[in-house]
This record gives sequence, C-alpha cells and structure tokens, in this order.
Amino acid sequence: MAPRPVGDRFSMRPFGSRRLSRRAALRATGAGIALPLLDAMLPGFAAAAPDGRGPGSVPQRMVAIHAALGMMPQFFFPAKPVGGDPAPAPASPYLDLLASHRGRFTVFSGLSHPSVDGNHHAGQCFLTGAPHPGQPTFKNSISLDQVAAETIGLDTRFPFLALSVQKGEQYSNTLAVSRSGVDIPSQTSPKRLYRAMFVAGTPEEKAATLRRIEAGGSVLDLVLDKKARLEKAVGPEDRSRLDQYFSSVRELESRLEKAIEWENRPKPAVEWKEPDDIADANRVIEKSKLMFDMARLALQTDSTRVITLSLSTFSVVPHVPGVKNETHGLTHHGNEPEKIAELKKIEEAQMAALGSLLQSLRDTPDGGGTLLDHTQLLYGSCLGNANSHSNQNLPIILAGGGYRHPGHLAFDERKNEPLANLYLTMLQRLGVETDRFASSTGTLRGLDA
Repeated sequence: MAPRPVGDRFSMRPFGSRRLSRRAALRATGAGIALPLLDAMLPGFAAAAPDGRGPGSVPQRMVAIHAALGMMPQFFFPAKPVGGDPAPAPASPYLDLLASHRGRFTVFSGLSHPSVDGNHHAGQCFLTGAPHPGQPTFKNSISLDQVAAETIGLDTRFPFLALSVQKGEQYSNTLAVSRSGVDIPSQTSPKRLYRAMFVAGTPEEKAATLRRIEAGGSVLDLVLDKKARLEKAVGPEDRSRLDQYFSSVRELESRLEKAIEWENRPKPAVEWKEPDDIADANRVIEKSKLMFDMARLALQTDSTRVITLSLSTFSVVPHVPGVKNETHGLTHHGNEPEKIAELKKIEEAQMAALGSLLQSLRDTPDGGGTLLDHTQLLYGSCLGNANSHSNQNLPIILAGGGYRHPGHLAFDERKNEPLANLYLTMLQRLGVETDRFASSTGTLRGLDA
C-alpha cells in the first residue's frame, strides 16, 4: 500500500479568471462547517470499531509524551559511547533515576526535526516535523499518533486519546494533529477521561450522545449531496483535492456508524476509584502522575492503543521541595548555579514520575508479557536547550515496545539525524505500511526489534 499524503489541506485555487472563495464553497455544501475540519469533527474521544483482536493475539500500542520545557542537556545525555558503539547501560544524573529500567529503554542524542525552529513554537511540531512553526505561513501536518491510529486504533472504543497537563493556553495545547493539519483538542481532566472510559451514562445521556452522532451523519449527508455541484465549480487540480477530501468524508461516515455500535456496548469495569481533578496547577507533578494512571488504565482495558500527552510546566511553581520560582523563568538560568540547582529538582521530579509510569506498565501483565513489552513509549521534547531556545539535539527516550534496546544511540550532534527516522521505525513496528513520514530519510539505524 502506497504511503498516504501527509498534511492534506483542502484549498481553492484560482482557475482562469475565476476564484472560488472559501465562503462560496461553504454555501455550496449547504452546511456551516469548514471543509478542512471534517476529518477532525470527531472529538478526542471518538468511537471506532468493535474489538477486532484475533484469538491469542496481543495488540501493539503507542504512547507519546512531550515535556514542553525540555531537559537540561548536561544532566540528561550520557557520555558518548566509545568508538560509536551502543552503551548498554546509559548513565547520567537524570537517566540514573530510570536505572531499574535499563535494558528496556534507549536514549538518543543527535536527533532533531530539520527546519523545525521557532523555539517554544516547535512544540506543536513534536509529532509532525512540519517546518518553521510560528511563521505566518506555517501549516502543520498529520502527527505520528494519527498515522498510527489509522492502522491500530480501529479496534478500540477510542481510536486515540489526546491528553494534556497545563496551566492556561500554551504554545501547544495538544500533540495530536489531523491529516488536514488541524490541532485536535486535548483532554485535561482525568475525571472526565475516567467517566468517558468507564462510567455508563444515564439513558438520557446515551440518547443525547446518539443524537449528536446522528447529527454528524446528517451534516455529512448534506456535504456529500453537494459534491457534484462543487466538482463542477473547480478546476482539475482542485477536483483531485476534492476527491481526496470526500474520501475522508466517507471514512468519517463509516466511523460514525461504528460510533453508534460502541455507544450500545457496555464499558469495561475497573477496580479503580473515579479520580478527582487537581485544581492547583502548581501540583504539576501530581497532575502528571494522575494522568499517567489514566493512560495506563486506558491501555490495560484496551480502551485505546494510541495516546499522546503534552506536559507543560509553563507558568507554575511546582510543588517540589526546594523550588520557589516559576519553571519557565528558571529554564533561562543564564548558567547561574542557584537557578540551575532549582530547575534540576523540577526535572528530576519529572524523570522520577516517568520512572513510575514505566514501572506501572511493567507491573501490568499483558498477553504473556507486560504492558510495557507491548507499548512503545516515546518521551522527549522539541527543546534541546531551553536556556538558548535551541531546537537541536533533542532529549529523546524510547521505552518498551519489544525492542532489543541498545541503551544509547548517539548521532552527530551538529548534523542531526532526522527525528522522523525514529518515527518511521516506530510506525513500521506497529504494522503501518509506509516508507516515509514527515522529513524521514529511512528508518533509524541501530534500533532493532
């Protein structure tokens, strides 16, 4: 199967002396919706198909976590392997906090997204690799999780979950980006997430949900009904774009039908108390751990197989012993020892929380192994050095997923390897039939399954 195009966006270009405006296109459909948004109409909790696992099969899963303010490189990266050989036990002040998981993760140095700059704006491209964020002409593209969900997300109640921990609006409030380049809203409430996964709605709530699903189908009917009129009003190039667009509309129509199936199926029962949301944004480490718990439950119950989680410490003073200042200000430490020491405490707490997540996945049996064995967990940032706003040499960890983890894979720290090469490797490991993703030039050498 040929790779699907990345980041398609419906647009109307001039043909001859005529230009079909976006407003005219909307009038032609008879529906007040923006055409490029249709593939993102379903919410982050969109329903999909019934469980399609065969007897004895074990599903593969993927979790991607972005730490918005990065990690101080001097404490994150291990020493370079001697002679370029992989290091079986990567060591650094931060990685030592994951010591009990050595052999189950790989840390990478010398990876970045080519042409992804814009300092903090780069966060919205962590899973897309789209160039030059923050520019007026910037256009994002489909994210890694969405490509994965198209293959492995069709047999679960939620094809994917987009989650975040943040205070207020940030440069990037979600990691998930649709095929048309539109941000997919993230869920910030563990309580609402828990209820969506495990709490059966009242008959009235169920009926309201079914009405919303059916209303979505009615909108699609209107759009498809006006297909012929639109095709007559555009030139050959736009007709091709319309064909691609209406193909996605038909796919969405199928997903809406499956949503009704899922709405009539009972939700899984779990021995886990419904959580209360944490109101204090400064308890960011506790909030992260709570969302980690919800992510593990989602995977354990096979409610989803694809999760993204954006973690931001912007505008907060984390409840970490010895921390008195706001995190973002500390990242611009100017090499002042006191600020570095304070920031190090925050980042150590973040790494310890990651270690707790890895442990919980290891402790969860799954198909003759553990949940970690069957989950590729990506952890990293689009900031290589927040002090200088560098988007090069990114801190990246890949854990689990059944790989024979070499420990540390070091690439050229000046002429970085495309991070998308790792993403392509991950996609192929999940069974996605593609030979490219974003800026990839091939799979990442040294990472063997």
